[in-house]
Amino acid sequence: MIKYIFLGIVLLALLVGGQGCASKPPVGGVDAGDPAGASVVVAAEGVVGAPYRYGGRAPTGFDCSGLVYYAYRQAGIQVPRTTDGQRRRARPVAMSELRPGDVLFFQLDGKKVSHVGIYAGAGGFIHAPSTGKSVSYASIESPFWSSRLTGAGRFP
Repeated sequence: MIKYIFLGIVLLALLVGGQGCASKPPVGGVDAGDPAGASVVVAAEGVVGAPYRYGGRAPTGFDCSGLVYYAYRQAGIQVPRTTDGQRRRARPVAMSELRPGDVLFFQLDGKKVSHVGIYAGAGGFIHAPSTGKSVSYASIESPFWSSRLTGAGRFP
């Protein structure tokens, strides 16, 4: 119980402290009935700034699916390690039903889903973009990401 009260305080501080910050959207719409989703977001936020590393799944470096794997694991939830495995295992979610902690899938090259991020609320997501970059926030409303978004999912 105390753990969830502390988590609520942390999320409230992030929401209030993040107002007006263009590089870090506030966590919004956290469903009090979904503490696992909130824990996933907190875990991902904790590694913002970590470097991108192909095949990485630890704070020393992440690729996109490694970040999802890590954040969910920190929340006590086992998910597949690869983007394709995560896409196949996640239950599809309508964009209008997104909750923090849900995963977003993107098609960057060709016809295959090749990128995944963690929805953080308020139209923002956390992801490990590409070589030379680091774990960061992005907006699903940006022209680049919105044109490549193929769907969302939730792990049971």
